[in-house]
Amino acid sequence: MSTALPPFAAWRFVDAVDGFEVVFAGPGTLRGHTSAVEDGRAYAVAYEITLDGWVTREVRVRADTVDGTRTTVLVSDGRGTWTVDGVHAPALDGLVDVDLEASACTNTLPVHRMATPVGELVAAPAVYVQVSNLVVRRLDQTYRRLDEHRVAYTSEGGFEAVLTYDDAGLVVDYPGIAARFA
Repeated sequence: MSTALPPFAAWRFVDAVDGFEVVFAGPGTLRGHTSAVEDGRAYAVAYEITLDGWVTREVRVRADTVDGTRTTVLVSDGRGTWTVDGVHAPALDGLVDVDLEASACTNTLPVHRMATPVGELVAAPAVYVQVSNLVVRRLDQTYRRLDEHRVAYTSEGGFEAVLTYDDAGLVVDYPGIAARFA
């Protein structure tokens, strides 16, 4: 997969969530928006991820729900030390990727960062940001490259899916979650 991302991409959510995500890629940044309805509750999320190479350095997330607007800012030193809203978060120490609950796009980060041979299982725990309340926590997950465009993905709680990527390393198909349409 190349590292050159298109200027934008968009996904439709499928199954449990009805909505979409649009992301704009620029040098060292991913700027995205998600609007959806899940379990009868609407939300809108805006995010900006600043990258150094493919290592997450800063994440700004604003979530709007019927309960109001919440914002959180995560900052990393690039070596796995994080602050959340300016406070050191030792539970996140050692993590380099971010995974936003409302985003198919963030599954591109570990795929670009890791040079994974076909068949090798790689642990890629991430800083996880939940949409409903912006709770930030560790998410244990693994990636196993099946071929040039498919990766077997697992995350805690027993979730498993085979993700299909394009040549730029963006998710094209995330079964049960999202499908790329632009």
